[in-house]
Amino acid sequence: MSQGIVSDMTATIRNRRTIRDFNGEPMKEETVVELLQDAAWAPFHSAKEPWRFILFMEEGRRTFAEAVMLAYSKEEVEKWGEKMMHQYCELMQAHLLIVIEADPRQKQFEDAFSAAAAFIQNLQLLAWEKKVGVVWKTNDYNWHPKFLQAVGVKQGERVVGTLHLGYFNDNKVPRPKMRTPIRELLTVHHE
Repeated sequence: MSQGIVSDMTATIRNRRTIRDFNGEPMKEETVVELLQDAAWAPFHSAKEPWRFILFMEEGRRTFAEAVMLAYSKEEVEKWGEKMMHQYCELMQAHLLIVIEADPRQKQFEDAFSAAAAFIQNLQLLAWEKKVGVVWKTNDYNWHPKFLQAVGVKQGERVVGTLHLGYFNDNKVPRPKMRTPIRELLTVHHE
């Protein structure tokens, strides 16, 4: 590739943004399933794929929102509950939990966690190409026992991330954060 020309893949990687401002346009379950099927080509080291998924759409979004509120204090629910219900049940069209086994062996756990993170990045890039916005959350509720039980995370599993998905308006895309020049972060050994 000659200098100055950017491939479609490079453009997608550079242009993708975390979306927090969704427009509420309905999304089909099949759209999410297609994203999952394609994102599943992420690399993994184990004998089988280390992830599973829990998806909340349509009226299931309320189940998800209510589970999140189980992890909140009474004061937090009073302060954020109404806004959160509007965001989670009207504007965002899907809530997707990426779950792995919480393997006590460090290498196996890190392999699974890393594979799930690669899966999530694949999904974010694929979603961006379909004009679907994603915000990847690792909030405290992902570890809260009441939340985990309410959303169906099994004993011995860990949520790698909660992804909120929905359509967005192009004029609401955030500006990119600056990146440190790679040469400032790179150590090279030639001998």
